[in-house]
Amino acid sequence: MTRILVIVAGTNEPSNSNTLADAFAEGATSVPGTDVTKVRLKDFSLPHFTADCYNAACPMPQEYMQLKELVLRADGILIATPIWNFGVPAHLKNFIDWMGCFALDSETKSRGMLQSKPFYFLFTGGAPKAAWKGLMRFTTIFVPEAIRYFGGTIVGKYFEGKCMPARGKFGLVVDQRPESLATVRFCGNRFAAFVERFQKTGRLPFSYRIIERVYRLGQRLAAKF
Repeated sequence: MTRILVIVAGTNEPSNSNTLADAFAEGATSVPGTDVTKVRLKDFSLPHFTADCYNAACPMPQEYMQLKELVLRADGILIATPIWNFGVPAHLKNFIDWMGCFALDSETKSRGMLQSKPFYFLFTGGAPKAAWKGLMRFTTIFVPEAIRYFGGTIVGKYFEGKCMPARGKFGLVVDQRPESLATVRFCGNRFAAFVERFQKTGRLPFSYRIIERVYRLGQRLAAKF
C-alpha cells in the first residue's frame, strides 16, 4: 500500500486549499493501492517553536507527536496552503520549524533525515498566475526549500490564482472551476504513481537524482565557508 499524507494549512470554511486538496486526493486514490490520510493543521494546537525544542530533554506536545508519526509513516506528502500577505499561514511555518526536531540529524541539525521522501505543494492566492511567477513564488520559496533541506524530494508545485469571489472579499471559488479541479486530480494521480515507483524501487528518476546531488554538493561547499 502507498500511503499519502495530505496536510492542509487553510483555515477558512469553506476553504479553497482544502477543496483542491480533496481533488488531489481523489486523483491519488485513482491509483490502485493508494491510501490517503488528510489532516487540517488548524486542528493541531502546536505551541510556538523555540530552539529549546531541539533539546532531547524538552517535553514534546502530543500534537507534535501525532504529526511526527503521520509524516514519518507517509510514503509521500502533499502540503496545501493559501498565501496570505505574501507568505504562508504562521501555523504552517511553525509546523515546519517543529519538523526540524525529527527531520534533521540530532548532532549537527544540518543533515536531512527524510530520505528523499516525495512532497508536492498546492498554493492558492488572490493574485493572478502571472504575479505568482513574477514575485509571489519567491515569497514562499522557503517552504519547499525547508523540505529539501530536511532531505525531502520536491516532485511538483501547483498555484491557483484569483481565489477571491470579488475584490476585498474572501470565499470559495475553486469548486466552480472544473478545469482546475481536473488538473489537480491529474497532479494527484501522477504524484501517487511517482510515490509508488519510488516506494518499490527505492530510487528517484535520474533527473531528480541529479538535482539532489547538486543540492548536496552546494551544501558541502557552503559548509566550508
